[in-house]
Amino acid sequence: MIIQTTSEGKPHFVIEQVDHCRMSGQLAENFGNANFSSPVPRDLLTYIVAHHDEGWESVDALREQSPTTGLPHHLTQTPLPYLVKTSKASPDFNEKRHAFCGLLSSMHTYGLFNGRYGLSDFIFIDKIAPEHKGMVTDMLHGELERQARLKDELSSQAESAAWVEEAALMDNYKLLQFFDTLSLYFHMTHAEARGESKFLHVPDGKGNDHTLTIQLAGGGVYALAPFPFKNEVTVSVQGRYLTPHPQGTDFKAIFDSTSKETQTYKIVAG
Repeated sequence: MIIQTTSEGKPHFVIEQVDHCRMSGQLAENFGNANFSSPVPRDLLTYIVAHHDEGWESVDALREQSPTTGLPHHLTQTPLPYLVKTSKASPDFNEKRHAFCGLLSSMHTYGLFNGRYGLSDFIFIDKIAPEHKGMVTDMLHGELERQARLKDELSSQAESAAWVEEAALMDNYKLLQFFDTLSLYFHMTHAEARGESKFLHVPDGKGNDHTLTIQLAGGGVYALAPFPFKNEVTVSVQGRYLTPHPQGTDFKAIFDSTSKETQTYKIVAG
């Protein structure tokens, strides 16, 4: 899950991964204008963006409480065996929709452990303790095999062959990373602490990558420049406001009895 930061004494907004994905999909649905081309294949890209972390559903359903925070495990503090499970389960889910969805989902998994294919300096695989590295490398090897198989399948079909050409495939991978990280900008940090942030390597579909900058414009509105959406966009995510509880409480019951609420964000051209 994602445990949003909060001001002292206030509850945290807790977001399940599938709800985080759904807002990412809202962003994808609105992408494209005169300066940023609509992605191809649009429907399949939007689907994978909206389901890129679907493998987390069974783990989030445990409502397991972190022994250190008294809240659910935060995304970056999830026990590694769970992370390995979700990393395979998400591509499994998306491949059932379409080979292209499974391919991009697998690339998302592999990229998170390996510096996002050169887009990031953070190499997660290098931070993993030696006693756990074997199960991670085995999982990643399986994802590379999946990618090779799905690329062969897609390249053998006239409609999808162009989708797996290197430049086109990397553009769609970069778009997935953009929608994911833009959502995380809102989901990870509470409103009072959100500052300026930059999103690198956002492709325009015309052979160029751009750095997009977001900042608060006032009144709960956020300005993004250059602007990649059709029009100003309002997106939302559901979550639960929760406070830490001591170990030994029935945290699952507390979680499930807490009603979901909605946070909404408006993004305009900067």
